[in-house]
Amino acid sequence: MGCAREFAGGKPLAVSEGMTIKAAPQAPPFCPNPDCAFHRKPTGWKYDLDGEFYRKNPPHRVQRFVCCSCGRHFSEQTFRTTYWLKRPKLLPRVMKALLSCSCLRQIARAEEASPQTILLHANRLGRYCQLFHERHRPRGPLTEPIALDGFQSFEYSQFHPTWYHVVAGNDSHFFYGFTDSELRRSGRMTKSQKRTRVILEEKYGKPDPRSIEKETAAVLRIVTRGSQSIELHTDEHQDYPRALKRLAHLKVEHRTISSRAVRTTMNPLFSINLLDLLIRHGGADHKRETIAFPKRRQMAVWRIWVMLVWRNYLKWVSEQKHEDTPAMRLGIFKRKLRVKDVLKRRLFATRIGLPKRWRNYYRGETLTRLMPKGRDHQLFYAF
Repeated sequence: MGCAREFAGGKPLAVSEGMTIKAAPQAPPFCPNPDCAFHRKPTGWKYDLDGEFYRKNPPHRVQRFVCCSCGRHFSEQTFRTTYWLKRPKLLPRVMKALLSCSCLRQIARAEEASPQTILLHANRLGRYCQLFHERHRPRGPLTEPIALDGFQSFEYSQFHPTWYHVVAGNDSHFFYGFTDSELRRSGRMTKSQKRTRVILEEKYGKPDPRSIEKETAAVLRIVTRGSQSIELHTDEHQDYPRALKRLAHLKVEHRTISSRAVRTTMNPLFSINLLDLLIRHGGADHKRETIAFPKRRQMAVWRIWVMLVWRNYLKWVSEQKHEDTPAMRLGIFKRKLRVKDVLKRRLFATRIGLPKRWRNYYRGETLTRLMPKGRDHQLFYAF
């Protein structure tokens, strides 16, 4: 095998073809094989051209390559976010529709596609947005106070409420991350509803009563990594102090605000209250009264990752002033991104180290009690 092309310093070296000197066409950035030595560190990597193939959708001509180290065959399409998609133009349109309070069947009718196709695109976008956020979110000590709150919704039916623990920056409005908890139905119930709850709990079991405490500590542990002290604003939920005791390594200045306080810009929880409002406003699956509720919690989790990327990188902090985005306020980007900027190049989970709790989300391992055989993400080449 003649490996005349070498990757060095992020740029392909010039190669000779007769008397002409030119760069390798669309040089691959690294070997896509996670078991290859040049998957994470491509310096000195050698590859060779391996023919080409043609397809109906643009780009019509796709160059193929072969890794000279592990022998893996791949193509230019391997590094695009539209890999293995028959309708590549559908991906950005689905992302915009997911942020416009459209349910999957509405999107499918508008795009003249199957609801299952839209579901698979939505799940792919959720995994991709998770990797995008992990790649770009700020590292090191937090530079601002943060606010934490619980966003309540449900899965499958109202007998299975869920709680999403969301964290946002007080000054930047940056959506740092979230985790989820499974709750037991509470509040007012009729006698018939109480009997139904008893039957469901006998058959499927009860949620962990300490889930809020554990998952609150989990999201704070991820978000505050690299910090020794933080200023945290929350409401008066009784599980939050117990969650903070699980973070013995962290000095926390915990300030509580009544949930009945006026929700103006002067409220320390304004950024998190606004975020809750945007999630309900932009997601059809979290409306107060809706038939678009998620059947599986994992699907809702992936849609929130899409919402997170939109909030941080694509949306202005103020729709009136149009000055900056949350990512611009933290110095992550110098301008507001567009959907095509976010979906520019495929990201590989094997090159981006996800925290353990978030890795479960990427793998699709969030189980719904009434659907224990839900599909997880096990595709080898598409992982």
